[in-house]
Amino acid sequence: MSYEQPQVQSGVVIAMHLVDIADAIDLSNVEVLWDKQRRPASIRSKLTSTPAKAVAFGVPPVLLTLDPLDVSLMGTPYRAHVMVRLYDFGAAAFSLQIPVTCCDWHVYAQLVNAVDAAFGPQADSPVWGQLLEQVRAALMPALTKPSPASLHEDYLLGMVHAFQEAVPVSAMHERIDLVPLLSGERRPLSESARKDLLQQRFSYYADDLVVLTWDRAFIYEPRGDSDVVDILEVANAQLLEMRFYDELLDAELPRMYDMVEAAHHAGNPFASRRFADLARKLYTLVAEVTEITEKVDNALQVTEDVYLARVYASALDLFRVHRVGDAVDRKLSIIRDTYAALYEEASGKRAELLEMAIIALIVVEIVIAIFR
Repeated sequence: MSYEQPQVQSGVVIAMHLVDIADAIDLSNVEVLWDKQRRPASIRSKLTSTPAKAVAFGVPPVLLTLDPLDVSLMGTPYRAHVMVRLYDFGAAAFSLQIPVTCCDWHVYAQLVNAVDAAFGPQADSPVWGQLLEQVRAALMPALTKPSPASLHEDYLLGMVHAFQEAVPVSAMHERIDLVPLLSGERRPLSESARKDLLQQRFSYYADDLVVLTWDRAFIYEPRGDSDVVDILEVANAQLLEMRFYDELLDAELPRMYDMVEAAHHAGNPFASRRFADLARKLYTLVAEVTEITEKVDNALQVTEDVYLARVYASALDLFRVHRVGDAVDRKLSIIRDTYAALYEEASGKRAELLEMAIIALIVVEIVIAIFR
């Protein structure tokens, strides 16, 4: 099949990099600290074209504008706009946006792949680390239990606002080859692979289009609307946080088993205190993780906007957010069961200790009576 090579009149390539920087972020404090830096004003995020009652953030994140960045891609200099959105549950979503004007579709697709090569997960670019340190230095007092930010998620978007000549959305995937942009592959894909790649397509108006994949998306949006971009960012933030707590519980479970085993082998009459202390630690862990995962689950509330709800639900499925969330729930269930067992064992040990104390008192009374 031969494809057209229309001119992209205006568009943008967006590289997202999300990291977990703390257990929680005090967003009100972020706004105060950022204003003291005399930077561009912070903004409480909201979806631009969707009524608040239809789709809304649970706790609106704070959007900060950072200094622009000069980059060279494919031998051409570009000025990238840089922003970071901070979520109250500890995620920081960096966004590097490269405006594009007047280029062939073929060149635009190559540019998307060049951005991935320069700033994607395989590039290990120092840019993200520098931006992270810049934000941390400015906002450290607003971070609760800062984390090393070793866990991250990356996502790449190609967004076209206008073609030089009108391209019907209904036939766009037939007239323009979206596969090189969405796959990042230089070699031709099989027909079945192409169909799978283009399967998640969504349109609301006759002139817009969203195509989603696991790590990339193509968006055609002539009105400059960014709601789909924001929704994809939230879905990636949710995946990041669920992965963080999944790995945290993976590390805690073997430690929990070791502590339980040590408590069982304590072999002293005051072991009930060990069991009670361990049960309290496990209860605290469950409470903390449950609180944060509920915040993550409620990061975005979709009620009436059916189109955005479909895009959001498909993104959550593609990113396997629910699967990771289920794994977190299973591990929390194991810890809850262990807590209940430890609590019962602590109660049993206390009952044994009380019985021993009563027997000792009876023996003492008998001895005293004999000596009298």
